[in-house]
Amino acid sequence: MLSQKESKMNILVTGGAGYIGSHNVIALLDAGYNVIIFDNLELGHIETVETLKSIKSEGSVIDFVKGNLLLIQDIESVFSKHKIDAILHFAAYSQVAESVKEPQKYYYNNVLGTLNLLNVAMDYDVKKIVFSSTAATYGEPEYVPIDEKHPQNPINTYGKTKLMIENIMDDYDRAYGLKSVRLRYFNVAGADSQNRVGEWHNPETHLIPNILKSTSDTGKVFQMFGTDYDTKDGTCVRDYINVEDLANAHLLALKYLLDGGETNYFNLGTKEGSSVKEVFDMCEKVTGKKFPVKIQPRRAGDPAILIADNKKAKEILGWTPVRSLEKSIQTAYRWEQELSKRLAN
Repeated sequence: MLSQKESKMNILVTGGAGYIGSHNVIALLDAGYNVIIFDNLELGHIETVETLKSIKSEGSVIDFVKGNLLLIQDIESVFSKHKIDAILHFAAYSQVAESVKEPQKYYYNNVLGTLNLLNVAMDYDVKKIVFSSTAATYGEPEYVPIDEKHPQNPINTYGKTKLMIENIMDDYDRAYGLKSVRLRYFNVAGADSQNRVGEWHNPETHLIPNILKSTSDTGKVFQMFGTDYDTKDGTCVRDYINVEDLANAHLLALKYLLDGGETNYFNLGTKEGSSVKEVFDMCEKVTGKKFPVKIQPRRAGDPAILIADNKKAKEILGWTPVRSLEKSIQTAYRWEQELSKRLAN
């Protein structure tokens, strides 16, 4: 439970109308923080904002500002209206394939947008930020599980933009005292346990929702890329972290900064790997349905195994993931059914 001082704090959440951002808004409200959502609604949804506003959390206040990080005046309007104590920064383009095809779009939006945010924040003496980074900053794994000492050599533009921002934050800390925590996610999965928010992308590129969409999209065939990897069953192995466990890590990272913690970075994963085939089988178990599947050749740039070493987050933040892959798929399936109803109305 927060102290009285902490509970009055205003936390700015950029990208709060999106998938991961919205779950963090709920976690912040439940923990007693006031939340200001800043989102341009290009990838987020106004329906998500309305859902978040309807959540009754004792003593917490929520506000929404539609704005763009590429427009300085939009950012300044938030800081001039609210006394911001810290920032959770999620707003970004995040599709790997698109980033390779349209690098200009990604550098401009992700890097310049973040620079604008940092510069305005410092003008208002806000120097604490939790940043949504990614395991894509590591590139091709030299060893697994991947710890934070692993070299960062991203192989796509998305990962490069996130690494560039991490480097900027280091420079800003040395020069201006900006304190940041960078959380490097592995594969995020699942939805809110109360089925209020969940994954809502268009197009959807993530494995689990794409499998689950086969339950409501007759004729949709799941594409399985590569069954000849050097893994337990020939398919790629990934580390799936539940989105509510992820949100809890952000709360702990925020508390770490508010308690005077230095700039730091942490992997967020389970240290357990699940193959594409295992995920597929678990989706069939949870739904009780059989999905049509078509085996395709490997996709270029897909490493065989990506698993996180999460020891550092456990030791310093006191964070431990507790929700299983099955739990993530159960909540994702309930959300997929809810989303289908909403979109049909």
